[in-house]
Amino acid sequence: MRSSIPGAARRTPASAARTRPPTMSRLRCALLAASLLGFATAAAPHAPAWRVYAIRYATVPKFPVRYLVTGADTTRTIDIAMMCWLLEAPGRHVLVDAGFYRSKFVDEWKPAGFVKPSEAVRRFGIAPDSITDVIISHVHWDHLDGADLFPNARIWIQREEYAHHVGADGLPAAAAIDTLDAQMLSRLNAAGRVTLVDGDAKEILPGLTVYTGGKHTFASQYVGVRTGKGTVIVASDNLYLYENLERRRPIAQTLDSTSNLAAQARMKRLAASPRLIVPGHDPAVFTRFRSAGDGVAKVE
Repeated sequence: MRSSIPGAARRTPASAARTRPPTMSRLRCALLAASLLGFATAAAPHAPAWRVYAIRYATVPKFPVRYLVTGADTTRTIDIAMMCWLLEAPGRHVLVDAGFYRSKFVDEWKPAGFVKPSEAVRRFGIAPDSITDVIISHVHWDHLDGADLFPNARIWIQREEYAHHVGADGLPAAAAIDTLDAQMLSRLNAAGRVTLVDGDAKEILPGLTVYTGGKHTFASQYVGVRTGKGTVIVASDNLYLYENLERRRPIAQTLDSTSNLAAQARMKRLAASPRLIVPGHDPAVFTRFRSAGDGVAKVE
């Protein structure tokens, strides 16, 4: 049907040209858009590919497995590895957990082959004062006590974990934290060196994300690390041994077994491969991954 609008049938080429860009104009627009997109892509910050190392600073011999794996044979023991984890990227040396060093713990537990965590890090070639950050997975003495060995590090801990365990007076507000460690953490906080993380799945540094839900303590956290080989999960004590993961057994010391199993399942989804999930105390870490020095394994 013909249009009844006067002049519609007599539209000239010039008027048509005004309704859409000519071919050359469209080409120039496309090239400009591509150029701008390329600039934006080049200018956007990229998360670094981190390197992950497990650093062993002591061994506790003949530790009962029943305290690690729910339902384990009560006669079994294991020489558990005491370790922290070094994460490296340009301009950053980050520790996940800081081990322990105070004499009350050394005297009570009598660990074999003990060196201060700061000395274990130094032996690997990293000066303790060059550690930029320490991520505390939870407040137990063997993970928190060494935080003040690294004088320039920012301390990262879950806000709920801190508030549940450290009183306003710097004394323990719950039994999981030792008095000396509560006082130390309170002092670091007063000095402005503590960052309190608000909850789950928070990227605290580019390529480093912390997750909650493991329920080893009130608000324990674990760390997802973006590496060149994919995401590594540093589970700390939210997963004691490979056995927990492989047999689908919750850790024996947890506030919520169901939540702990759910966290383990989530770790499998987050990690690039199940082999890149690193438990908190399994000596097999140092045989499953290649050596990067005495008492050091490179996780990749």
